Amino acid sequence: MPLALEKIDIVAKRMVLAVQDYSIFCWQSVANLFRTPKYWGDVLQQADLIGVGSVPIVVLTGFFTGGVLALQSAQSLAQFGAQAYTGRFVSLSMIRELAPVLTGLMVSGRNAGGMASELGSMQVTEQIDAMRALGTDPMKKLVTPRMLSTVVMLFLLTIISDTLGTAGGAFVSVFINNQNGTQYFTSAYQALAYADIAQGLTKPLFFGFIIATIGCFFGMRTTGGTQGVGRSTTQAVVVSSILIIFVDFLLSRAMLWIFSGF
Repeated sequence: MPLALEKIDIVAKRMVLAVQDYSIFCWQSVANLFRTPKYWGDVLQQADLIGVGSVPIVVLTGFFTGGVLALQSAQSLAQFGAQAYTGRFVSLSMIRELAPVLTGLMVSGRNAGGMASELGSMQVTEQIDAMRALGTDPMKKLVTPRMLSTVVMLFLLTIISDTLGTAGGAFVSVFINNQNGTQYFTSAYQALAYADIAQGLTKPLFFGFIIATIGCFFGMRTTGGTQGVGRSTTQAVVVSSILIIFVDFLLSRAMLWIFSGF
C-alpha cells in the first residue's frame, strides 16, 4: 500500500505540474501577440498549411455528416408526419454542435500531431536551442504564429463545414428522400437564430487555441530522440481531442445559460 500511494502521489504531482506548465505556456503564446517582432510571414505560411491543407477533409466530413443527418432524421420524422422539418434538424445540429466539433477533431488529428512532431524533431536535434543562442525567442517564432493561424483558420473551416453540411442534407433530402428543396432550405433558414450562430462560431475559437497550444506544448517538451517524437505526437492528438470534447460541453452549457437562461 505505501508503494502504491507513493506512485499515485508522483503521478498526481506530475499532472499538476503539467497543468501549471501548460497554463504558463498558453499565457506566453497569447502575450507574444502584443510584442515585437511580428512574424507575419510565418503566420501566413501556417495558415496555408493548417487551413488550406485541411479543406478537403473538412469538406468531405461536413458534406457526408449532413447527408447522414438527413437520412436518419427523415426516417424518424416520417413516423410523425414531420419530414418537412428535416432542414431545421440538419441546420441546427450542424451549426450548433457537429460542424465545430467534427472540424476541430479532424484538424486536431491532422495538425496537432503535425505540430508536435515538427517541433519535437527540432527539439531533439537541438534546433530550438540554436534559435535561443542566436537571440530568437522560440515561443514567438514557432508557437504564436501557429496559434494565431489555427484559431483564424478553424473559424473559417467551421463556416465551410456548416455550409457543406447543410448542402449535404439538401442533396439527400431532394435526390434520395424526394423532398422539396425550397421547403428544405426555408426550414433550415427559419430555424436559425442569433444564439445558434453565435454558439457555433464561438466554439472554433477555443478549439483552435487548444489544438495549437497542445500540439506545440508537447512538441516543445519532447525528449528521448525519435521515440520521444512519436510519443509527443500521440499525446498531442489524444489530449487535444479530449479537451475539445470537454470544452465543448462547458461552452454548450454556458451558451445555453447565456442565451436561454437554462
